[in-house]
Amino acid sequence: MTSTFFGLNIAASGLRAANAALNTTANNISNVNTEGYSRQTVKQEANDALRVFATYGCAGAGVDTIAIERVRDNFYDIKYRNNAQLLGNVSQKNYYNKLVEQYLNDDGTTGFASLYNTMTASLQSVMTAAGTTESKTAYISNVRSITEYFNNVYNNLQGLQDDINSEVKLCADRISSIAQEVASLNKQINVIEMTGTVANELRDKRDVLLDDLSKMVSIETKETPIIDETQPDRESGATRFQVWISGGYELVDTYEYRRMICVAREDDGGMGQNDIDGLYDIKWGSASYKDGDPVNELSDFAMDSKLIGGELQGLLAMRDGNNGSYFYGKSGLVDENASPLKVTVEVTDEHLMDMTKCAIPENGLIHIGAKDYKYDSWEYDGYNTYTFTIDEENLKSVPDSFTNVSIGYANDYQGIPYYLQQMNEFIRQFSDAVNEITKGGYTSDSQEGVFMLTGAMDMNSAAQYSYEQLTSESKNKGYYKLRGGNFAVNSVLLADANRLSTKADKTEGESEFGNLTKLKDMFSTKKIFRGATSGEYLTKVLADVALNSSNSGTLQDTYEALDTTIQNQRLSDSGVDEDEEASNLVKFQNAYTLSSKMIQTLTEIYDRLILQTGV
Repeated sequence: MTSTFFGLNIAASGLRAANAALNTTANNISNVNTEGYSRQTVKQEANDALRVFATYGCAGAGVDTIAIERVRDNFYDIKYRNNAQLLGNVSQKNYYNKLVEQYLNDDGTTGFASLYNTMTASLQSVMTAAGTTESKTAYISNVRSITEYFNNVYNNLQGLQDDINSEVKLCADRISSIAQEVASLNKQINVIEMTGTVANELRDKRDVLLDDLSKMVSIETKETPIIDETQPDRESGATRFQVWISGGYELVDTYEYRRMICVAREDDGGMGQNDIDGLYDIKWGSASYKDGDPVNELSDFAMDSKLIGGELQGLLAMRDGNNGSYFYGKSGLVDENASPLKVTVEVTDEHLMDMTKCAIPENGLIHIGAKDYKYDSWEYDGYNTYTFTIDEENLKSVPDSFTNVSIGYANDYQGIPYYLQQMNEFIRQFSDAVNEITKGGYTSDSQEGVFMLTGAMDMNSAAQYSYEQLTSESKNKGYYKLRGGNFAVNSVLLADANRLSTKADKTEGESEFGNLTKLKDMFSTKKIFRGATSGEYLTKVLADVALNSSNSGTLQDTYEALDTTIQNQRLSDSGVDEDEEASNLVKFQNAYTLSSKMIQTLTEIYDRLILQTGV
């Protein structure tokens, strides 16, 4: 038979369970506004019944409070984090696309279309004002306004690339910081849970960090129990927690973590003609790496991967997005005895055979086979072959013949490099068309005409490229050296507007404008850029950025709506509901009161049994 005091033990277990439930409810209510907090519940079950030697067989032994656990569904966590990395990606693209759009947008005064219309109107004024010096000066000044427009936009876009580059580093540093925090939390969680309790608050902190991480990169997590090899059937309570990012990079493995390290490219290590100096390459290193340590032992992080996800993917798309247009080909024979060493590369893509679209740095890094080499210069044969002069001071080994060659990498998005390249393409084609006319004409006093558009050889000096340097001396490179940043009007015309070639032939009279008529017709009819006339340049480029901005804005709205929906689903499960907790408060209070009443009742029974029943 059961003990005389068996009922008291049962009532006491109910009192303890109700007390634990009340304390847990109090904790939930206290954290109703705590970000990342998961609602907690008391897990309890009936104690094993006691077998008694009576007709009824077994007697219930009360309740056992097993654990206080979080209410959280991993399914919603995965959905939330998958959506968060998509949202982070498009939100960065949307933000920077709108900035690019603002830089290119025509405000009616200083935009390209406005300046271009003013320039063509002033050209007509030269023809109607009998070619006065004042009208010529005004026209050349208006041409200069267009070159300065491109200078400003080019510098603004490069400044934007610099800002994005800084954000890339901040993002990488934050990822490394989160990895360190997660590894630290893993250790704290295991220390606590090996004692048999559940580290609810620490797990909440870890989940908040993982939510933040998912906004920056795509993530995948896995938690598995650690088995005691000497006692396989015993649960140690510890777990192995792993985090992978960007499609396969293991960021955290329980107590160990790795770092995402940004290494600035050297000044002669650029991958694009229009890239700013010091763009960061991302490396993959151990937790022990410190700033200033050698980087040659670090492994590369695949920045061309489409699995990076999150804000980092969006930032790299805007910083490096070249619409898939980069240099690649097959290397030809390498003469090992040549000095300097030259490597020929055969290309097949059409954009690599058009110098107006060329974006190769004059010197930089070329990837041959599995290694990087520095090159000092390059030449183009005008058809399908490039020849690179390798910097022998940095020569690692003789490159293999007939192997893959590349400069930079393909990024299919239309980012800053794409818009800079489009600008350069227009400038080169426009300059070629204008210079061909102005160089072939004559001034009003029958002097030979001078070319109109050129570029500064050095941003810190007034030296400009000559016509021969842009054409015959450029060895099939054409106007490759002209860019938005150095675009300029020939200083000869700026100094003397009368050097403007107004006549198409020496035999024309002083007041005839055959050459200017050619120029005017070229402006209005010749297809200069992407099948459009020169005045339609901005329409073409704005169409690109407007479409990108619209797409990223639409996707951002979609993912934000999904974020709200998924978050509401997650909160409905793991969030603290004030009404529900108020109901629980009454329920557990009643349970506590009833257990107390049971003890009081049993106390009266024991009093009667012990004190008032005598033998």
